[in-house]
Amino acid sequence: MKVLPFTIPVPHDKTIIVQRETLPSFYPHLHRHAEVQITRVREGHGTLLAGNSMHPFGPGEIYVLGVNLPHVFKSSTEYFEEDSNLTIDALTIFFDPKGKMSALFDLPEMKAVQLFFEQWQCGFKIPAAGYVFFSSLIDKVEKSAGASQMAAFIEMLHMMSKVDGLQPLSTVNYAQPLTDPEGVRIASVYNYIMHNFSKPLTLDEVAQQAHLTPNAFCRYFKKHTRVTFTAFVNKVRVNQACKLLVSSNYNSIADVAYNCGFTSVTNFNYVFKNVTGRAPRDYVNEYERELKVKPR
Repeated sequence: MKVLPFTIPVPHDKTIIVQRETLPSFYPHLHRHAEVQITRVREGHGTLLAGNSMHPFGPGEIYVLGVNLPHVFKSSTEYFEEDSNLTIDALTIFFDPKGKMSALFDLPEMKAVQLFFEQWQCGFKIPAAGYVFFSSLIDKVEKSAGASQMAAFIEMLHMMSKVDGLQPLSTVNYAQPLTDPEGVRIASVYNYIMHNFSKPLTLDEVAQQAHLTPNAFCRYFKKHTRVTFTAFVNKVRVNQACKLLVSSNYNSIADVAYNCGFTSVTNFNYVFKNVTGRAPRDYVNEYERELKVKPR
């Protein structure tokens, strides 16, 4: 597996690509492309791997992925079960600010929007309070054509540039594309961790995936992700633990801990609080309180 360089096909009479997908699962390969990607998840859930970070995703959420940011929306395991009838539904808008649209972004009136997307190349998630508003703007772009679509598109970008409190999806900026060898190594390591985090992982076995010695691998991984190997694995495991805890599909906290690759409940509690800022039980209680106050 490598970080696949994608070329989004652009019709000769289009500069904005709108893509609606209803499939058994999301595209499963880590990839990157020259276009900014705005994805509204209508149905489906799993883990978004963006750059050096991962985030659980679910229906209603909206993600913006910057130019050349390696990413994959990894559907949850139940989507791949033999008797699964699950499907995903996503609406995605692609645009290349350096391609046909460069003249638009060079206009004085668009400079603030251009600067905003350059600064947020690491990607971001639209805050929950903005889901309904931005979903309507994205739908408007999809349903429009010609000059009306361009006007709706510019309005959407302008309103995104005004959103406060954004958090980056990745702590590493990938404005310059990875070389193929770098892409192969990083993707091999990510893929191996994502498929094996639920069992004990040793530095030696993961370093072998990158064809490096353990010491060289530690330096390489930290250089390209800005986090240590152990910290990254802990984030993967805690991310899965969060999904299990809110699903209520577990017998005990210990059950969650061992299913996510932790060797003791004590270590799980310590790592979970270090990553999320809350103890596992507090995380569940906070989630349940939020469910009660959400409008029906």
